[in-house]
Amino acid sequence: MKLAVLDFGKTNSKLFVFDEDGRILGERRTKPVWTHAGNFSVLDQAALHDWALAAVDEAVDSHGVEGLMVSGHGCTFALVDDTALTHPILDYEQEPPAEVAARIDRRIPDFSETFSPRLPLGFNYGRHMLWLNEVEPGAFASATSILGYPQYWSWRFGGRAVSEVSYLGCHSHLWAPRRRDFSSLVDAEGWRVRMPAFGRAGAVIGERNFGKAGRPVAIHNGVHDSNAALHAYRRQQLGSLTVVSTGTWVVVLNPDCPLDALDRDRDMLVNIDVDGGPVPTIRFMGGREFAVISAGWQGAISPASIQRVIDAGIMALPSFAPGGPMPGRVGEVIGGAPDSEGRAAVALLYVALMVDLSLDLIHSKDTVIVDGGLNAGGLLASLLAQLRPGQPFLQGATLEGSATGAAALAFESAGRGMAAETPEPVDAAHFAGLAGYRDRWRDLAIGAENGKGRTAAR
Repeated sequence: MKLAVLDFGKTNSKLFVFDEDGRILGERRTKPVWTHAGNFSVLDQAALHDWALAAVDEAVDSHGVEGLMVSGHGCTFALVDDTALTHPILDYEQEPPAEVAARIDRRIPDFSETFSPRLPLGFNYGRHMLWLNEVEPGAFASATSILGYPQYWSWRFGGRAVSEVSYLGCHSHLWAPRRRDFSSLVDAEGWRVRMPAFGRAGAVIGERNFGKAGRPVAIHNGVHDSNAALHAYRRQQLGSLTVVSTGTWVVVLNPDCPLDALDRDRDMLVNIDVDGGPVPTIRFMGGREFAVISAGWQGAISPASIQRVIDAGIMALPSFAPGGPMPGRVGEVIGGAPDSEGRAAVALLYVALMVDLSLDLIHSKDTVIVDGGLNAGGLLASLLAQLRPGQPFLQGATLEGSATGAAALAFESAGRGMAAETPEPVDAAHFAGLAGYRDRWRDLAIGAENGKGRTAAR
């Protein structure tokens, strides 16, 4: 059996073809386009749909694909009637007008119920639902279903409308983890009747013909991308572990962290795994911040550049994007003006130091697995292994942990076991002065925030 996975990220969208050995047989990539409709920034879903349809048709023709699975970024919802969207899909990177925010924010449940911190923009998509309902009530009135982003695409390609717990439970304000049920917000707004019945991530929810020959392809229920990455490693029975999933967002998931350790003011929250269990999480927009600090660097980063930056004491202090564990600071680069590769080295060190801090805050003590695009070449994982010598580090055998986990879920639902690529041990880097660089960074970053210096997060 061969399977196509559409992995819809905020910055990049991809299609992968997997076989049951876990090999990627083919791939295509594009960038989603965000445009404007009225007063909203919205997805150009028609363009993304056309690209995805062509990619799936090609995968069916070239590889004989029998199933289609979706992995999607968080913070995004879709309102649909029986045939189409009732409103374009909102871009989560926009803030409601102040007068609207003042009204809707009073209706958001407390952190103690949802374990969703109150975040800016649409990082809690229940907040964007309140905004849209306030200014475009007709979109809700005409909608028969409220879908998570992956479920929209599974539905769009021929599946039935379903809900899925890993997506609904992703810092949305819509889920109460302790009760394993919708939050009080859902009932207060009358949305429960528009929430379809639940299906497990990966379950078959429909069928559609693709390709020149009209080959029948099973449509599988989609999944939240970071929870798919967590599933990819949990299924290998590796014991207690923390997963660091990197992309536009860096998401650090530690199922063993106590819920009462979560700090709502540091972008700490509860995600929900594909079986409904709570997964304590901390996150920051690391891929976006890397791009900002590095001025869009795309190439490799040499160890020599990392060492020169450490020696010069050039560092980036948070934050360069909304949210994250230090949301009250405005990002800045101090200590000098490096060349282009030097800026990329500063950016990678920044991401490593933010992950290191996040691992402390999320009480990570056991094995850490690092995957995703920011670990290309393994340099990020080796930096973390040097910063945290008391913990074993592994890195995914592929950079596509989210898509791999999504594929595994779909194969499992079809009664097929996808072979797992064993994560690779990480050798710690050996950069001179890295510990001191980290201590100074924490003194400047955390010390400026609360006056306690680098011990504040330990």
